[in-house]
Parts: sequence; structure tokens; C-alpha cells
Amino acid sequence: MVYLFIKAAISGVLIAAASEVARRHAGFGALIASLPLVSILGMIWLWRDTQDPVRLADHAAATLWYVVPSLPMFVLIPLLLRAGVSFWIALGAGMLLTVGLYGLTIWMMGRA
Repeated sequence: MVYLFIKAAISGVLIAAASEVARRHAGFGALIASLPLVSILGMIWLWRDTQDPVRLADHAAATLWYVVPSLPMFVLIPLLLRAGVSFWIALGAGMLLTVGLYGLTIWMMGRA
């Protein structure tokens, strides 16, 4: 249980640090946020827990296919915000777009 709290604390500190940097320097904060920190931490925790190279390789490859459909969200949200749409509506629309594209990706992967 202590291990779970350590993982959560390290992950939470990194997210908090990225948001604090973004408050002061939007560009640098965006750079930190764009780093695949969650993926890297996930791989570290998965490796530490399983030491299974095949499982880790499968995880890393699958992650790639879920990154791609999330990218349009980062186009839609700024467009909506600059058009005067409220933050929550823009965020919700971006999230809905991403969920829809995830569904499409899952469907396409099942057909391959």
C-alpha cells in the first residue's frame, strides 16, 4: 500500500509542477505538459511491478496508437477558446472529440 502512495505522490508532484510552471511561463509549461511523463512513469511502474519486456513493449506500442487520436483535441480547444467559447464547453468538446476518436481507433484496430 505504501508503494501505491509513493507512485501517486510522485505522479501528482509532476502534474502539479507542470501546472505551476505553466502559470508563469505558458510556453515552458506547455513543453513540460507535452512530455510523455505519464507514459514514462507508467512504463517505470509497469517494469518495476512485472519486469516483463513483452508486456512493456505491448504497452508502449499501444500507447502510440492512443496518442494519435488525442492530438486533434489540442487543435479544437484553442480554436474554440479564441472564438469566445467558455473554457468548460471547449474542454468538454475537446474531450468528446477525443473519446470519439478513441472509439474510432479501437474500431479500426479491431478490423486490422
